[in-house]
Parts: sequence; C-alpha cells; structure tokens
Amino acid sequence: MRLVHLDLKGAAPRVSYLEEVFPLLSQLGANGVLIEYEDMFPFKGELEILRSPYAYSEEDIERIQQLAELHKLEVVPLVQTFGHVEVGGPGPGPASRGGAPGAPLTAPPTQFILKHEKYQHLREVERFPNSFNPHAPDTLALLKSILSQVMEKHKRSTWIHIGADEVFHLGEGMDSKNWMSRNKGDTGTMYLNHIKEVLGFISTQYWGLRVLMWDDMLRKISVGALRGERMGMAVVAPKLGVLAAPSGHPGSHTRPCHNWPRCASRASSSPAGRGEGQQDPCPPQCPPSLVQEVMVWLVSLHRYDHYSVLCELLPVGIPSLAICLQTLVNGGFTEETKRKVLDTLGFQSMQLEQSTCEGRGAFPGAEIYHMVEQVNGHLKESILKTLEEESAIKGWFSPYHRKRQFGNPRNMETFGSKVLKLHEDWESFVHDLRAHLERVYFPDTVEEWMEENVNPYLDQLRDLVRDYR
Repeated sequence: MRLVHLDLKGAAPRVSYLEEVFPLLSQLGANGVLIEYEDMFPFKGELEILRSPYAYSEEDIERIQQLAELHKLEVVPLVQTFGHVEVGGPGPGPASRGGAPGAPLTAPPTQFILKHEKYQHLREVERFPNSFNPHAPDTLALLKSILSQVMEKHKRSTWIHIGADEVFHLGEGMDSKNWMSRNKGDTGTMYLNHIKEVLGFISTQYWGLRVLMWDDMLRKISVGALRGERMGMAVVAPKLGVLAAPSGHPGSHTRPCHNWPRCASRASSSPAGRGEGQQDPCPPQCPPSLVQEVMVWLVSLHRYDHYSVLCELLPVGIPSLAICLQTLVNGGFTEETKRKVLDTLGFQSMQLEQSTCEGRGAFPGAEIYHMVEQVNGHLKESILKTLEEESAIKGWFSPYHRKRQFGNPRNMETFGSKVLKLHEDWESFVHDLRAHLERVYFPDTVEEWMEENVNPYLDQLRDLVRDYR
C-alpha cells in the first residue's frame, strides 16, 4: 500500500484542487489516500461543534471518493481515537468562502474535540487537550459517534485508520493512577485495553472493515504484553522516518515553521532509499502475529499540530512527494526515476541537495511552488537589505525622524524612488500570489500563510513608504 496521507488540520485544499492532484498521485505510483479530516469533516447533530466553518460538505466528501475511485486510489479515512485530539485549524474571521481577500481574522481558533468545554472532562490531564481519558465512560461513546458519522460517509472504504499514536500524558491523570494502583497495571496495559475497545466496536459494527494504527506506542510495550493481547485485526503501520512530510514533522529533525521541503533527506529516508544495515521498517519487538502488513505512507502535513504555524503547502511539497513515490515504486532513486519525475512535473532538472527544481513546472500548483520559492529566497533579504543598509535611511530617516515627521527632502530623494519601486514590485507580486493561493485554499489558510511568511517583512516596507509619503 502506497498511501499519500492528507492531514487536513491545516491548509485543507479545495476539492477543485484535489481534482487536479489525484490523477497526478496515481500517475506517480500512489494507490491510496489516507485522509485525516479533523475539523474538515461535515459532522452533524451534537458533533456539529467539531466542524470548521470551511468544512467540506457531504457532497464534497462524496466527490472526493468519486475522484479517488476514478484514479484507482483507495480512500482510507483516519479518525484519531486516543491522542492528537486537540487539533483543528484556526477559525475564520469576517471573511468567508468567496469573501473579501485580506479581511482580518478576528474569530477564535476552531476547536476540535478536547478543546471544547463540552468535552473537557474527557481529557487525560485537565490542563492538556491532547489525549483522551480512557477510563471516562463518555470517551468511548463519543468515539463511537465520531467513527459512525465518518464511516457512514465512507461505505466504499475497506480500511479505516484509528491513529492511536503519541498519546501524551497517558497515565498522568488521576483516573489512570487510581486504575494502575487498583489493578497493578501499567500504561501499556491501559493503552491496549482502550485500543481493544475501539477495535471491538469497529469489528462488531462494520464486519470486514480492516483497521490500521500507528506503531509508536506499541514500541514501548513489552513483547510479553503484546503476545497476551488478541489484536490481530489491527494492521500496524510503522512510524519510521517521515518520507514526504513538511520539515516540521517529528520525523524530519527540523523545526515546525519551515515551509520548504528537504528533498534529499526524504528520498534517502524511504525504505527503498536506505542503505543496507539501516533501520528496518518493522519494529523488532512486535511479534509476527501482530504485524500483518507494512503500509508505506507519504504524508502531506501542513501543520505540526494546531498550536503550531503552517508549514509546507501541498503545491510546494509535490516535487518532494513525487521523488519519494517514485523511489518507492522503483526501489531506489535512479537516473531513470529522476527522469520520470522531471517529465511528470514538467521540470528540466533538479538539485536534491539544494531542494530546488529548474524549469517552469507543469503540475497543479506549480505557480505557488515558484512564488513561495521567491518569498523564501528574496522577500526578507531584499527588504531588510534596503532598510538596514541604505545609509540615507539610517542617517536621515530613522525611527526618530519618522515618529516626529521631519526630514530633509534632498536626502530623502536619494532613497525614495528605490524604496517606492521595491514596494510596488512586492505588492504586485503578493497580489498575484494571493490570487493563486485563493484558487487552492480557503481564506483562513491564505490569511494565515500571509501573516506568517509575508507580512512580517512587507509590513516594515509598507510602514516606511507610508511615513515617506
């Protein structure tokens, strides 16, 4: 299984963009998409409070599955059932679908599950919204409702992924401490008990539905404990190095604010790209009866978690994703593999170590790829160079002068035309960038990305031009 993981906790693309991307994923060798909807799912009834104002409609969910089927991509919905239940994207302000570009976002962030006061009592530790308390009776009832609504809209799916990774603070809550004391148990047993309850519900309610889960929590549990549990219906998906994730993911050893891929490290971290003697994808402590299959997953993660900033946008990550998919399909990144990637994406050449591709590009979102490259490589540098190295500005138009609104016109003319031209060029560029982003993303994503990556520098230039005029 070569699944591309679409993690929609941030920068969820419009369905119209997925219409362009799905055929590309299939062409590059993917045979499925693992969709972690988070607050983009159209929850209804009591669960409606979990959905983003920009959530996909029921018609959108059906359209996504039709597109996947058309391009021979298995759809695997992912529902977090233990940890990672704090997530959800920032909420919109006055802007809405089709709203005015640039409208300020003043509303509080979208809250997902354990951020809500309604579900706060289900936290393992009251202070932290990350993980469920497995002992609270309402926890399983809530999960059953969520799973039921998601599966109701995915009747064609033969797999479901229950997450179950990174259950932070498990065992630290008072209920868990009391349980371990009474039962002489440990966090491993407690973890397995909860997972078995989730699996039991799925096997009873959805006969034949196969289950995937991450393996990182299982790595902490002894072989004896694992052998004693009957979890054979769950397929363990190893969380080895992240293959095509944004640089902020834990598997990529960088920071959550990076918005450009590290192509060389990702290609070499794939099972096909690793040399002999490197980490085997199957954790050695898991008994063969537990690990039935290995799923190779490529992730498109736009946000480390809800509390972090956006990292790479999907159009920016497509070349990295293409490299990793083709490396997996062909058993290595050969010259032939490289040529297939270049031809498919419409590039002339690529430099893996520099994570750059030369050429116009002919893939969905290529314009965004190049424009983000310009922002990363030139926006900050060009503006700060002008503001900090232009001697006439430092000497005759300092913050002191600007605050008191006085200056020598003769000296101001020495830098005025240069600053105005720089401002005009970047404003025109950003206008075009926003237009391209709005064709792919909803207004909240566009505003957040601009606030994080463009405005910190362009606003300095805007302020200088305002004061100059």
